Amino acid sequence: METVIDEIADRIYRIATLVPGVAGPRGMTFNQFLVAADEPLLFHTGQRSLFAGVAAAIRKVLPPETIRHIGYSHTEADECGALEDFLALAPSAVPLHTRVGCATWLSDLPALAPGKPRAPRAMKDEETLDLGGKVVRLLATPHLPHGWDAALLFEETTQTLFCSDLFVRLGRGEASSAADPLDEALGTERMFRSIPVTRENERTLRRLADRAPARLATMHGPTVARPGASALRGLADFLRDDLSTSVD
Repeated sequence: METVIDEIADRIYRIATLVPGVAGPRGMTFNQFLVAADEPLLFHTGQRSLFAGVAAAIRKVLPPETIRHIGYSHTEADECGALEDFLALAPSAVPLHTRVGCATWLSDLPALAPGKPRAPRAMKDEETLDLGGKVVRLLATPHLPHGWDAALLFEETTQTLFCSDLFVRLGRGEASSAADPLDEALGTERMFRSIPVTRENERTLRRLADRAPARLATMHGPTVARPGASALRGLADFLRDDLSTSVD
């Protein structure tokens, strides 16, 4: 497995590893994102099996030991499996998440337990964090893409939405694509059925669309290098229509 790193916006880097055999012969990319600010931030850590490759890719841009903040969307191996490895590598790094995420899992990690020298940063919905040259806003999105603790990050200077498991695309593909992601994303969603079909998730997607992101930094697939509001509303319409035709 080869891990590559590409700049997808000003000082924002996509780190991608194609894992073969996942969801069929095309495989699937697992992406992490590095925000190279005065206080560098890593969003997604990847699985523990990817740690060495991800850390080596980060080193092409900056020393991974200087990472100060680590975020992720929800508790899942590809989101935060290597979190403790990165905490050991970067002694000043602090993980950040929703209050629910901190209460239900994050604060129970051995490296972050009460009495240890660092604790996770529990952020409120819409709270911002100034990284020095970049500003990220936490958007609490319970159950979207999935998980009670779920959240996304929005980088305000580049209007980049780190949208985790939304708009999944199989195969390697390019680092960035200006193609409309919706059709393929709906195809993979019909395959995996990973997003809970609820009115709340439809409303959450429309809330994200109203933020008018300039690009969608996806966990699985290329970064969508085009305004993302239309795709987010299209996914909301899909959930609305699915809910209206479901039978109890």
